[in-house]
Amino acid sequence: MRVQRFNWEGATATANAIRVWGSEVGPAIDVAPIEREVREEGDAALLRLTERFDATERAPESLRVDPEALATALAGLDSGLRDSLELAAVNVRAVADAQAAAQPRRVDLPQGQSILLREVATEAAGLYAPGGRAAYPSSVLMCAIPARTAGVERLALASPPAPDGRLHPLILAAAALCEVDEVYAIGGAQAIFALAYGSETIDPVDVIAGPGNAWVREAKRAISGIVGIDSLAGPSELMVIAGGDTNSEWAAFDLCAQAEHGGEGLLVVCAVEEGALEAVVAATERLAGERPGVGDSPLALVSTDSAREAIDLANALAPEHLELFDEEAATLAGHVRTAGCIFVGPYSATAFGDYAAGSNHVLPTGGAGRFSVEVPADAAAKLAPHVDALARAEGFPVHGESAMIRTR
Repeated sequence: MRVQRFNWEGATATANAIRVWGSEVGPAIDVAPIEREVREEGDAALLRLTERFDATERAPESLRVDPEALATALAGLDSGLRDSLELAAVNVRAVADAQAAAQPRRVDLPQGQSILLREVATEAAGLYAPGGRAAYPSSVLMCAIPARTAGVERLALASPPAPDGRLHPLILAAAALCEVDEVYAIGGAQAIFALAYGSETIDPVDVIAGPGNAWVREAKRAISGIVGIDSLAGPSELMVIAGGDTNSEWAAFDLCAQAEHGGEGLLVVCAVEEGALEAVVAATERLAGERPGVGDSPLALVSTDSAREAIDLANALAPEHLELFDEEAATLAGHVRTAGCIFVGPYSATAFGDYAAGSNHVLPTGGAGRFSVEVPADAAAKLAPHVDALARAEGFPVHGESAMIRTR
């Protein structure tokens, strides 16, 4: 990992310094030619672009996956992995149900007029799940279940095909579990444009949601005025606020798990006690050196004079994930304004939220707080084996270790 210490210069200045240092300028990405080809040529362009850009050795025989293949994939899953996928789906659905339960609100104004505020579901949603050489069924759950719970009538899922031109059975099984209406073996920017504009095979949707790479993000940016999008999320981020009693090994596993997403994600450790900061860094560097799948992520270190200064820094950074290891975690959580998801207490590893806790991992990398997750020890023990099974199936073993270490 690339480690850099930052002196405290106030929350905003320190956050800006960390952002500038952590950002890496990648190659220029121009999705306009892909957009033009998809709009002008439809299915022919989609097949050609899929063979060119995705991990497949040949284009799929059909862009749309046969609906029977979904049920077959779900029935063919290993029983333990299916149990884990279903447990995650139940928890995500319970949280989505609670979010969708908001009643219409009537506002009576002084001049005599009344405004009725009512949430109305969109008719059709396009969902994107990364894929190709790996499968991410958790992203299918996190996109499809809230959309279905909200009352969206039509769900169309796109995911890159594997080298054999087919979608991974785990993607199909998750789609079957979520009752997705249409599944398409297509990925990248071309999938986003196909969902937005339609083709001979694909009808356009009203909104598109789901994580993806830089090409997917730029395609979302290009069509954001044509259809709705969830967000323009950047690389995955994690900020850890450590206290004097922080288990440095647990925090290190959480940081290394985030680094599994690649070397572009920003990691930040903030602590009042110098000893706690050094212990977390030492453990993180050791674990990262022992795990080849952990990317060369930037790790920023900050010492503050108080826990409230650490929270001020978190609010200025607005990280995607924020873990509060400090002994006053529950109290501090109430002062956080900007974080995608707050994980409160030592047992609340980010990996639980990524898979099975019930919160959603499709989060903004800098925006208003969406979720606060608190996992007690007994819940961690029950969830960890399922998180481990799903994480390993997706090719993220350190995520699984991050959960399982809470059971030892």
